This record gives sequence, structure tokens and C-alpha cells, in this order.
Amino acid sequence: MSHLRLSLRDFSIPLALLAVMAFFALAAPEFLSARNLSNLMVELSITATLAMGMLLIILPGHIDLSAGSGVGLLGGIASILVFHHEIPALASLVLGLLAGILIWLAMGVFIVRERMPSFIVTLGALLIFKGLFWQVIDNATVPVTVGGKTNAYSLLTTYYLPPSVGWMLAGVLVLALGVTQVLARKRDLQHGFEAESPERFFLRLFVTAQAMALFVLVTGQFRGIPLPSLILGGVSFAVYVITQHTSLGRHLYAIGGNAEAALVSGIPVRGTVIAAFGCMGGIVAITGFMQTAYAGSSTTTVGELMELDAVAACVIGGVSLRGGRGTVLGVLLGAMIMTALINGMTLLSLQPEHKFIARGTVLILAVWMDMRLNHGRA
Repeated sequence: MSHLRLSLRDFSIPLALLAVMAFFALAAPEFLSARNLSNLMVELSITATLAMGMLLIILPGHIDLSAGSGVGLLGGIASILVFHHEIPALASLVLGLLAGILIWLAMGVFIVRERMPSFIVTLGALLIFKGLFWQVIDNATVPVTVGGKTNAYSLLTTYYLPPSVGWMLAGVLVLALGVTQVLARKRDLQHGFEAESPERFFLRLFVTAQAMALFVLVTGQFRGIPLPSLILGGVSFAVYVITQHTSLGRHLYAIGGNAEAALVSGIPVRGTVIAAFGCMGGIVAITGFMQTAYAGSSTTTVGELMELDAVAACVIGGVSLRGGRGTVLGVLLGAMIMTALINGMTLLSLQPEHKFIARGTVLILAVWMDMRLNHGRA
């Protein structure tokens, strides 16, 4: 029965995505326009990038409620450096990235050394980061450019690659994914582990290739491939490699499955959790840069409630809030559902209060489904 239930859940996520997109395609025909789909790709890239970091935090059984405020703060810091101090945009982004990594590393160290619940620490950090963010930008609007000139910051969400380059990148990615999976399967067989069947391997690679081809075709109808989608691809690939092909990833799953057993077996629990928070800091910074660039400036509302969208994307995608279970592909599908929902509601000109109600309902239903499935497995 557990295998059947898992299979049903695996199918339910893409089916839910198709249902959401079909509904908005009928309710708002412009939903499938080339321009809106391109904007949807940018919005997806921002939400899914943050969700990738949240995956690393949730796998060992933790949570980060400060991510949204961190998005605003780190994006605001980079904007201040560019606009008020006229530091080159690229250098400002690097400084913001380093700040994010250091802040989240410090938060991770505090959580593991003082044995504080991550829920409480990050909830406090949410308020601290929000206050610091407003103080940094002085409750004003700070542009990401100086004199309206294009720079590396503004290009984050305004630069598009031509479709020809997209086809080349898609081919390289499919080839790299195929080689990686073949090597992983060979390694499993050598160690006596159960390996994926050749049929399933081919089907998964074929579906991935089709998805990439569809992506290039759709984005090519507007301006080309938006740069944020490439950033998301890079972050997703890095998180995939970490979770599936490194000892850090194996440790994250083990800690989430049973922290005490992981500690007894010699896994460096503290160091693993701190490393996860450090990765999260870097991803929060990258998301902050993209979200601020997409808004065109740093304002007090940048990053608001983004941590909840990231958590919802993870849970919808099959990540267990108790830790120990979750995949990059599932998170991507969950982020697609959340992004399509928000984008579609915007096209329908729904009131902000209705959007909040819908997002909250989706989050509750996702957590409820996760709890029900976990209870069913117990």
C-alpha cells in the first residue's frame, strides 16, 4: 500500500499543476500568452530558487522563517552599495552574497550550539532582518541602478539569451544529466544496491528532455531565455548534486530520518546543519538580488511572505516537514504550482486579501496532506 500511495502522490503533483494551469488558461486567456509565460518563468525562478535553499534546511528537520526578510535585507544592502555608495554592481552583489552566507552560518552555529529550535531563532531573525532592512533603506525606495544606466544588478531579470543558445544549453544539460544518471546507476550496481530499471531511466530522461525543449520553445516566442531561469538551473543542479551525490546530502537525509541514530553512527550532525544554513544564506542572497531587480528597486515590501511560498513549494513537492524526505524535482513542481497560482490570480485582478486567503489555504492543505501521508506510512 505504501508503494501505491507514493506512486499516487508522484502523479498527483504534475496533475495538480496541469489542473491549475488549465483553469487559469480558461479563466484568463492571456495566461498562455508568450509575454506572460516569460514573466511566469522569471517569477518561478525567484520562488523556486529560494525553495531550493529551504529544501536543504527542511531535510535535516529544521525550518527557516527568516528567508523572506533576508531576501529584502540582502537585496537592499546591495542596492544601497550601488545607488548611495556607487560601488560597482558586481562587487556589491558579491559583498551581499558573502554577507548572506556569514549571517546564516552564524545563525546555524547558534541553533546547534545552544540547541535552540530553529523555528524560534528564525522567527526572531525574521523580525530582526525586517527591522534592519527598513533601517538600511531608510524606509525609502532605492533603485538598483545609478542614473538609470544598465548594470549587472538590473540585468539579472532583464537579460535574455537567444533561443539558439538555449537549444545548445538544453542539449548540454540533457547530456550531463544522462551521464550523471548512468554513472550513479553503475555505482549502485557495483555496491549491490537496487538500481533504477533501464526503462524508467530512459522515460525520466526523455520527459526531462521534452520539458527542456518545451521551455526553450515557449521562451523563444517572446525575447528568449530569461537569465533568472539559468540561475535557477544552476542552483537546482548544485542542490541536486549536494543531495544525491555527496556525503553532505546523505547526512542531511539521515539526520532528518533519525537525528539520534545519525549521531550514534558518527555523522557530524552539527557541522551538517551549519553547512545547510550556510548554503541557505547564499541562496537567500541570490534570491534577494533577483527579486529586487525584478521589482526594479528595493522597497519595504520586497521579500514579504516569500518564506511561506518557499515552504509551501517544498511541502507540495513532497518534502516532509519532519525531515528526511524530499527531492529537487518535487520542489520545482511545487514551486510551479505556487507561481502559477499567484500569477493567475494577478491576471484575474483578484483583491490582495483573496490572494492571501488562497495562498494560506494551499499551504494548510499541503501540510495536511503531508501529515496524512506520513501517518499512513507509520
